[in-house]
Amino acid sequence: MFFLFFVTAIVVFGAIVMGLWNAILPDVIGVKAITFLQALGILLLSKILFGGFGHRGSWNGRGRNQWKKRMQEKLATMSPEDKEKFKQEWRRRCGRPWHMQEEGASESNTTGPVAE
Repeated sequence: MFFLFFVTAIVVFGAIVMGLWNAILPDVIGVKAITFLQALGILLLSKILFGGFGHRGSWNGRGRNQWKKRMQEKLATMSPEDKEKFKQEWRRRCGRPWHMQEEGASESNTTGPVAE
């Protein structure tokens, strides 16, 4: 029964992708219509790129909560000096969020060279 449901779901989702692609994209951006097998390929590619396989280490729901919990535990065991050092290292690597850049505009840029 599960196998029949799985095959039916693949056929239905493939048909939906093919129908939406062929109904919308050729007129909007001028691409060619696709076949059913190409629609299945697009489904598989989107699953790989955006969905991953399984939940282990993923950024949805449970994976994000586990990562957040581990990070909070790690920060809780750090001394104030280590926390500040950690924050400075992440600022150096990642820069500051855009909303913080306006507040710190008068500060020197520590994330890299400034274009002249």
